[in-house]
Amino acid sequence: MRCSTPTKKTMLAVLAVLTLCLAMPLAAQEVGNATVVPIQVNGDSEIRFSMVVLGDGYTAGEQERFREHLDRHLNVLWSIEPFRSYRSYINVYAVEIVSGESGIHCDPEHQEERNTPLGMNFSGGCTNPNARGILVDQDAAREYATLATPHFDQILVLANTDTYGGIGGRVATTSGGNAIGPLITPHEIGHSLGRLQDEYTYSARGVPGGHYDGDEPASTQLTLLTEEEMIEQQAKWWRWLGEESEAGGIIGRYEGGMSRVTGVWRPSRHSMMISLGYYFDQISLERMTERTSGQVELIAAATPNDRPVSRESVVWIETPYPVYHELDVHWKLNGVLLRHTDNSRSVELGPLDLGLGHHELTVTVVDPTDLVRDPAIRASDALTATRTWIIDSSPVRPDPVPVAFTSWTQTDRPVGGKDVVYVETAHPVDRVLTVAWSLNGEPVANPGNTRSFNLAEQNLPPGTHSLSASVTDPADPAGEAQTLSWVVDNTPPTVEYFLPDPVRVETEVDGRRHYHVQDQFTMELVTADDQPGYVVAEFRVNGDGWHHYYGWPDAPLGTPYLFTPSGTNIKELIYGSLASEGLSPQPWEPREPGWGTHRIEYRAIDAAGNISEPGEFLVTITPSSEPDTM
Repeated sequence: MRCSTPTKKTMLAVLAVLTLCLAMPLAAQEVGNATVVPIQVNGDSEIRFSMVVLGDGYTAGEQERFREHLDRHLNVLWSIEPFRSYRSYINVYAVEIVSGESGIHCDPEHQEERNTPLGMNFSGGCTNPNARGILVDQDAAREYATLATPHFDQILVLANTDTYGGIGGRVATTSGGNAIGPLITPHEIGHSLGRLQDEYTYSARGVPGGHYDGDEPASTQLTLLTEEEMIEQQAKWWRWLGEESEAGGIIGRYEGGMSRVTGVWRPSRHSMMISLGYYFDQISLERMTERTSGQVELIAAATPNDRPVSRESVVWIETPYPVYHELDVHWKLNGVLLRHTDNSRSVELGPLDLGLGHHELTVTVVDPTDLVRDPAIRASDALTATRTWIIDSSPVRPDPVPVAFTSWTQTDRPVGGKDVVYVETAHPVDRVLTVAWSLNGEPVANPGNTRSFNLAEQNLPPGTHSLSASVTDPADPAGEAQTLSWVVDNTPPTVEYFLPDPVRVETEVDGRRHYHVQDQFTMELVTADDQPGYVVAEFRVNGDGWHHYYGWPDAPLGTPYLFTPSGTNIKELIYGSLASEGLSPQPWEPREPGWGTHRIEYRAIDAAGNISEPGEFLVTITPSSEPDTM
């Protein structure tokens, strides 16, 4: 096992890791041996969405390469909603598996045999240079994943190859080193967690699907209904019609899906479930948010309610904490809303001067996320939870508890400048421990004694800041205390663009540089940040959806992205099209070549979630057959 510094909430797991490290420092290098590394553990894996990432085809000397691939794959995932906002609901474990040989079996680029612990191979790759499906020994993958947790929800296996490929399912595979490899992960979690269907219009690449003649699909993101019927029946995505899609364009009705070209309709022209690189649209996002939140208990722990509590005691709950917004917490006493509780996770009953007899205290926790509009989803167990206690006049029976934090936002990586940072403390039965927050060494008022700190409300200037929380006992303020500290990264990453092809530069137009090219042009985006971690770059064309910048799909990482008026066909998928249908139309779709002037925007997202302000430039592309006026 690989030794590492213990982190919060994973102390027992890390102690086990350290014990194994001491017991067998050389054995971890042997073929087939595995190292379990908790990447982020936000709670019990039984009540979190828990993903285990395995590596195959990485030798003992290539484990750092696996870690680099893993960092890129995860940071791409954290840049995409709802994983971005609900990262704190997800556990991730890595399992570093030592292979005796580098690479995987029958890689089409090499067509050589390999013997690896998970038996990964390109199906038909030794005879088919266009093979894309990466198979894995699923039983072996599950056995290795169980080393991390027996309660995994998703296994992702990274193959040590730069050749594009992968297969979905609860045991998903993808190319560790390929440019598009990281985008397979959110798409497959869309299937396994969100129960979303593919919106592809083909079942085999390059072969258009037929006509759909079945019944109304059960899927939330596919329909036979017209927009008017959706509104009239208040069905499917009627609440989102006409909105600007998170995947680009307008949410409406676009023909094709379920591997059929005609007869069935999807909400957006392109989204994660049809075109890797774009975001999920709002219809898929709403379902993904419901399913992601459904993996946790909104009331994760609480004062026991299987017996009456004393009117002199403290009633408390613990909840998860989304990254960018607060949950709404409301308390009612005998059906009447308690004022001025300020989203508190506890209520001191003593100051309420309750009379004799039984009383009823109820708490309701609601996730107010804008990613959900359906009131039925909002009211479901995924986004709403309640708990009720009976209060009587029984005496308080204090029990000693340590003055300590029990869980908290990870401290072993920088948090973003707009994050909600949280702590949980021990819970004495007769009082609430005091939490004090300090920002850059200066105390911040905490009149509600809250366990969360919303950095977005501080309007921090760019730069690196420090945040700390201390817990003390109000019965003994000068006594035992514990302090936690976080580095706050409020510096957005930087991103520069380069157009390596011969171009003519006009004077700036409204502050934007204007380039003239013929036939095609390439764009390279180069990112940088003041903190470690892979930085995600994105771009969009003419205000369409933001698209992940992965370089070029069939070339080494870092190869610039190629734009042409109608796109480039690579293994029966189109890339880099400037036509109005978007960057990745299907090969058979009619499209008007995108000659003329285009606006390109670009931005970056760092490992802490900070997003840079978009930059932009203009490009006019003309055919070389026209007279050169440049």
